[in-house]
This record gives sequence, structure tokens and C-alpha cells, in this order.
Amino acid sequence: MLKQYETIIINSPLITDNQLKDSIRKYRDFLTKNGAEIIYEEDWGLRKFAYPVKKKASGYYHLFEYKCEPELIKKVETEFNRDEKILRYLSVLLDKYALVYNEKRKLSGKKTMENTEEPKNLLND
Repeated sequence: MLKQYETIIINSPLITDNQLKDSIRKYRDFLTKNGAEIIYEEDWGLRKFAYPVKKKASGYYHLFEYKCEPELIKKVETEFNRDEKILRYLSVLLDKYALVYNEKRKLSGKKTMENTEEPKNLLND
């Protein structure tokens, strides 16, 4: 039975833009070739860490949300461990509450992108 997961990977800040795009494409292709259905992707860009990770102060974050068989998680995490460009990763099984939250987050993101006019102050109207 397919379950829905969310994986965040953090790439090294020392890689070029092309290497970053190749890394993301590599894992997207790996997931789809192994039967995963990618539902959503989001690039969070370069962010600073709260503490050093492998002697780095920042990293490139990327989020994948997908449906797959549970066995695929072990395979993709093995690939992450083999890749020296990946500093950290976290895969999470999404429960029904997380699915609802993700849908609301995606919709609010679309609304803010579509809404280009100045927000109204409802308290002073």
C-alpha cells in the first residue's frame, strides 16, 4: 500500500548551481524510477544552520512530498548516505493531520503568490 512521505535534503553550500540542480534531479528521478509518485516539491534555498553540520554553517534545502511503498525509503536513504554532497536528510511518514496541514500550506502559498495588491487592514475599516 502506498503511503505519503515528506523528505527534506540539505545539500552542501560549496556546490555550484548546476551541481545542485543535478543533485535534485538525481533524487527526483530515483524516486520516480522506483515507483514513487511525486506530489509536491519546494526549493527552500540556502539557509543558515543553528549549529555547524559537517563543519558547514549553511546548506541548500529541498523538500520532496511523494507517495511510495515503505521499502523505498530505505533505498533512497542509502543513496543519501552515499552522496557526499548531502549534509543531512529527514524522511517523515505523513499522517492525516500532516496531510491537511500541507494542503493548507500549499493553498496559502498560492494565494499569497496570486495576491499582488496591498493587504487591507480590517481593524481600521
